[in-house]
Amino acid sequence: MNVINTKKPLVLNCITKNKVMKKLISEGQQDGSIYRKAIENNSIVLNNIGDLDTLIEKIGDTKYVLLGEASHGTHEYYTWRTAITKRLITEKGFSFISVEGDWPDCYRLNRYVKNYPDSGKNAYDVLREFNRWPTWMWANWETVALAEWLRKHNEQLPRNKKVGFYGLDVYSLWESLSAIINYLEKVDKPAKEVALKAFRCFEPYSDEEGQAYARATQMIPVSCRNEVVSLLKEILIRMINYNTDHEAVMNAEQNAHVIVNAERYYRAMVEGGPRSWNIRDHHMVSTLNRLMNFTGSGAKAIIWEHNTHIGDARATDMAQEGMVNVGELVREQHAAEGVFSVGFGSYEGTVIAGQKWNAPMRVTNVPKAQTGSWENMVHQAGAKNRLIFMSTDMANIFSNKPLGHRAIGVVYHPEYEHLGNYVLSYMPKRYDAFIYLDKTRALHPLHIKPDGHQMPETYPFGV
Repeated sequence: MNVINTKKPLVLNCITKNKVMKKLISEGQQDGSIYRKAIENNSIVLNNIGDLDTLIEKIGDTKYVLLGEASHGTHEYYTWRTAITKRLITEKGFSFISVEGDWPDCYRLNRYVKNYPDSGKNAYDVLREFNRWPTWMWANWETVALAEWLRKHNEQLPRNKKVGFYGLDVYSLWESLSAIINYLEKVDKPAKEVALKAFRCFEPYSDEEGQAYARATQMIPVSCRNEVVSLLKEILIRMINYNTDHEAVMNAEQNAHVIVNAERYYRAMVEGGPRSWNIRDHHMVSTLNRLMNFTGSGAKAIIWEHNTHIGDARATDMAQEGMVNVGELVREQHAAEGVFSVGFGSYEGTVIAGQKWNAPMRVTNVPKAQTGSWENMVHQAGAKNRLIFMSTDMANIFSNKPLGHRAIGVVYHPEYEHLGNYVLSYMPKRYDAFIYLDKTRALHPLHIKPDGHQMPETYPFGV
C-alpha cells in the first residue's frame, strides 16, 4: 500500500494547469518510451476474471478496499468492480459494500439482499425506487445483477454473516427525516415529537429540498441546526430501549447523522469553496466507520465511489484547493488495518450522462484521451485492457511526473474536456493499482423518471 508524505506538497497551482498540460504533452512525446516501458513491466493484460488473481493476492488481509470509476455511467466499471467484489466476498470474507449513494435508498436494497421479510419481490423493483437524479448511478441493470447475486449468496448464511449494501452519501435530508418519523411512530412516539420539530423547521424550504434552505441561510440568520442536533441526541440516548431488529435501530441512528450533516452541507454549499465537498467526504468516512463498528470484529469493507473520492486527494491538485477525500481520510485513519485503492479509466468509448443538472440521460461519446494524459500514455503502451500495479518501480519513474487523469461527471460535455475533465495526479501516490480499459460502453439504466424536486446526487460537483 502506498504511503503519502503529507509534509511535502504534491500538487501544482491550478492557475497554471493548462500550461502544465501542454508541457506534459511535449514531454510525453519526447520521453514517452520510458513511461510506456514501466507500464508494460508493471501490468497484466486483463482479459477475464482469472486475470484478477494477482490483485486479490496483493490485497491480502487488507480491511478496506476502495474501487473507483472515472464516470458514473460506464458499463465496464460496474462489471469489473462486481467481479472484484464477488471474489473479495467469497475468497476474503468481506462484510459489506458501501457506495456513493443515498442511505435510505441503499438501505432498502440492503434489506432485500439480506432476505428480510417484505423487502421486495426482486432487485429491479427495489432499484426502480431510486428516484434522485442521476437515477442511472444505481438504478441500472448492472446493479440489479449484483444485487440478485448478493441475495442468493446470503440465502444460507446466518444473519450476522450476510453481506450488506449501504449508501454513504449525505443528500437525503427529507428521505431520512421521513424514515425517522415513520420508525419513531412505531417504537417511540415521544421521540417522534422531536423529529417533527426538525421537520417543521425545514418545511418552509421543501420545494427545492436543500437549495432553498441553503439560500435562506445566506439571506437571513435562519438555521435548523439545533433541531437536528437535538434529534440525533434524542435517538442516541433512547435507542438502547428500541426493541426492533438490530439493523432497524442502526438505520434510525444513521438517518439522524445524515440529517445533521445534510444541514451542514446545504449551508456550506452556497458559500462556495471546498467546505461542502469536505463535509460530504468526512460524512462518508464517518458513515463507513459506523458500519465497521456495527458489523463488529473482523469487519471488512468494499467502497465503490468515483476516482475523485477514492484516489488520495493529496496526490492531486485537489489538495491545493483545500479539498480532502475519502481515499485520503481512510488512509490516514486506517493505514495500520490495510487500505488498498484501485482506480479505473479508459481511452475512449461511450458514457451515460446529462447535458445539465436534472437533464434527461443520454449516451454520449467519450473522445480519445488527450495526448500527454495518463490514459493516453497507457494506450500508447498497447491498446489493451490492463491491470497496472503501482510498484516501487512505478513510484520511482512517475514520482515527479504529474499527469492529467480523466474524470467524467454526471454532467458531461466532451467538447470541453480540455477545460476541466483532467485532474493533475501523481498516479502511483494516488492509487495502489489501476484498471485501464481501452474502450468502454455506456451503462444500462432502468427506465425511470427522476424526482425533479430532489437535490441531484453529487450536486454541485458532478462526481
